[in-house]
Amino acid sequence: MIDFFLTIGHAIMTPLYYVTSGVLIVWHALFSDVLGLPEGVSWALSIIGLTLVIRICLIPLFVKQIKNSRNMQLLQPKVKELQKKYGHDRERLTQETMKLYKETGTNPLASCLPLLLQMPIFLALFRTLNNAAHDDPVGFLSQQQVRTLKDSVLFGIAKISESFTSSSTLAPKILTGCLVVLMTATTFTTQRQLMRKNMPESALTGQYAQQQKLLLYVLPVVFAVGGIAFPIGVLLYWTTSNLWTMGQQFYVIRNNPTPGTPAFLAKQERDRAKHNPDDDGTAGNGAVPPPSTPPPPPRQQPKKQSREQRKKPPTQGTPPTAAGRTTPPKKSTAPKKKKPGDRPTPPDTSSKAKT
Repeated sequence: MIDFFLTIGHAIMTPLYYVTSGVLIVWHALFSDVLGLPEGVSWALSIIGLTLVIRICLIPLFVKQIKNSRNMQLLQPKVKELQKKYGHDRERLTQETMKLYKETGTNPLASCLPLLLQMPIFLALFRTLNNAAHDDPVGFLSQQQVRTLKDSVLFGIAKISESFTSSSTLAPKILTGCLVVLMTATTFTTQRQLMRKNMPESALTGQYAQQQKLLLYVLPVVFAVGGIAFPIGVLLYWTTSNLWTMGQQFYVIRNNPTPGTPAFLAKQERDRAKHNPDDDGTAGNGAVPPPSTPPPPPRQQPKKQSREQRKKPPTQGTPPTAAGRTTPPKKSTAPKKKKPGDRPTPPDTSSKAKT
């Protein structure tokens, strides 16, 4: 049984040895033969170039990973409802959860595809550098190229094929230790960036949140412990891959964040400030803007009149004004004439009594 699995593993890894060594040879020819860089720098840049080629090829899978991870986050409220409803029946809960994933087109394993597909390439590069340290050609590498790869020195202090455990001097151990710390820090920062900025509050609790926290704290520890046995070339590959993931994830979170996350609210604020430069941001935080002073009423202009209307004489008792308008007639103060049948008005005796 063990021989069977070893045969399958060898059949899978052999093509990767040729792919990995072929890409390294192309990049090394560019940096060493064309640009004339030293062997140590050429092989180090070749490993970084190999990393970039692999990550570019994995971009479609990364996009699929982002979509599935977003769907998993948005489905967490429904998953919690299923857990409350079928918590007593584990088999029914599993069936209903898988049915929900199938209806929404979500694959829980798709978020791990880029990491899983990188592992065989990681092992192929590890085997290539490890064999080069023992003068054993792998893939397309010739004996001369293996010798230069083995003896190439990076920064004049350590060979690319050396590791923390295999080196006998202090300088390679310091360089390897720095690379291990950088690899661990970038792994932790990438996962923490995803959890803090691109996960809604509903996804920060439950089974999915526990898985994310497990990746946040366990993966850096695994890489820190295993990193001391990795050659410097492998540490360069993994650190470069982590930096690529960090930058790619930052771009996606900034431009296409998950709805309901802090990154989504920040993008809304940026879009509002971009389209409304005079907006002070009070519209987005629920604050009521100060009331504006109402504009003064418009001044009423006199009605236009034709020349004939202006020449027409006003009616009696309504002299024209300067603007051509007429004023109402004044009330007359003359005593009214008595009509037959009216009672006589009594004389005013108040003045006579005073005299």
